[in-house]
Amino acid sequence: MLAEINTFLSDLIWGSILIYMLPILGLFFTISSRFVQFRYFLKMFNIFRESVRDKEGHISSFQALMLSVAGRVGGGNIAGVAVAITLGGPGAVFWMWLIALVGMATSFFECSLAQLYKEKDSVDSCVYRGGPAYYATKAFGKRWIGVIISFLLVITFGFAFNATQSFIISNSFQASFNLPTWITGVALTIIFGITIFGGVKRITKMSEVIVPVMALGYILIALVVIFLNIEKVPNLFIMIVTEAFNPSSAIGGGIGAVIIQGAKRGMFSNEAGLGSAPNVAAVAYVAHPVQQGIVQSFSVFIDTIIICSCTAFMILLSGVYVPGQEGVQGMLLTQNALVEHIGPLGGYFVTIALLLFGFSSMIYNYYLAENSLNFFSKGNITVFNIFRVLCILLVIWGSFQDLSSIFTFADLSMGLLAIINMIVITMLYKPVLKLIKGYDRQLQEGKKPVLRYDDYVEFNIDKELWKEIVDNINHENNKEKR
Repeated sequence: MLAEINTFLSDLIWGSILIYMLPILGLFFTISSRFVQFRYFLKMFNIFRESVRDKEGHISSFQALMLSVAGRVGGGNIAGVAVAITLGGPGAVFWMWLIALVGMATSFFECSLAQLYKEKDSVDSCVYRGGPAYYATKAFGKRWIGVIISFLLVITFGFAFNATQSFIISNSFQASFNLPTWITGVALTIIFGITIFGGVKRITKMSEVIVPVMALGYILIALVVIFLNIEKVPNLFIMIVTEAFNPSSAIGGGIGAVIIQGAKRGMFSNEAGLGSAPNVAAVAYVAHPVQQGIVQSFSVFIDTIIICSCTAFMILLSGVYVPGQEGVQGMLLTQNALVEHIGPLGGYFVTIALLLFGFSSMIYNYYLAENSLNFFSKGNITVFNIFRVLCILLVIWGSFQDLSSIFTFADLSMGLLAIINMIVITMLYKPVLKLIKGYDRQLQEGKKPVLRYDDYVEFNIDKELWKEIVDNINHENNKEKR
């Protein structure tokens, strides 16, 4: 009965509420900000050039981006896209793209808020904390909202998702290399433990290494596939757009199924509006909250427009996809497609990619949970260490046990988190619009934008923290001029 109730509520939240709430509010953020995700798109690269390396022990904007991409890019980019195409046809890819482009604005809003309302870590003064629990509590003065958000984050990401990722990775290695699940589980647990016991700085440094390797490797293999099938590419784009509005008769549910499958894949994959990415956005050392909003918006683009498209192209350019056939889907469909393109090595490549995607998601998930735990017990090292040990035990347990029921419960808790977060950022959209106007004004004045914190005291931000950041950055800029 509990399983049935859980399934009913999860379907209600994702299939009847968020499927409309996320794109409609994303469109509202896009229009109210005058298409901020497109206006600022090229500025992302300028921000990277200025902050690829952390300064004086701080976590850079680039490192925060890599940690965010580590979480957004996961097994869903390999298996989830295949399921969306199987159930919704090639047209689902178009709606996946559309949801991502709108979701970029949502991510911009929630991550700019995370920066604006961030606070210093009570243990390491070079580390910042923030996210939905923090900006909801500070903006509204209602700690109970932050408590609910933090609880949902800990349960969803700290426990359920990591145990499930461990199961998926271990069983993938067993299937591809005939490696016992306990060996993969132990190895995964050791590396995971070493990473998380190093704190947020080690987590970001690990992401800074893993994410570019996994993303570039996956993009490279997709480019090889595209090059080998270059003559089919124009027709592929025509098919995706055509099927988006006029799906083939083999797709059950017609255009409704196509839109829903594409939208669901976009929402699950890029996490825009779900309340997870802002926790990571807050850690970056930047002069103005809009800068990290721009960068985090780009992570949605990387996840869906680039990585998910790579999977879609590899499948649709092969002969393994048959419209209306549901027998082979998920990771197996992606593996079969790559094997057809480049031979047996393709199957092994997908397994290795799944390892990197899955592990990067695990350290991202852990950080979300740790940041939420900090909301309850600021700087309590003992509590953190107990929590780390518990997370490690769940990873090793997950490598042996099928925890699909726990994963289903996590879908429900993540859906509740998304609803609360979307309501909060909708109520706080005016501070973000004021941030955008202030950022634009300084650009028009020919200045490098910094937060003029005196203009935002009405929003209950930490003025002393921002004064320290702005003074330090102004000092660094003056030194560079000299």
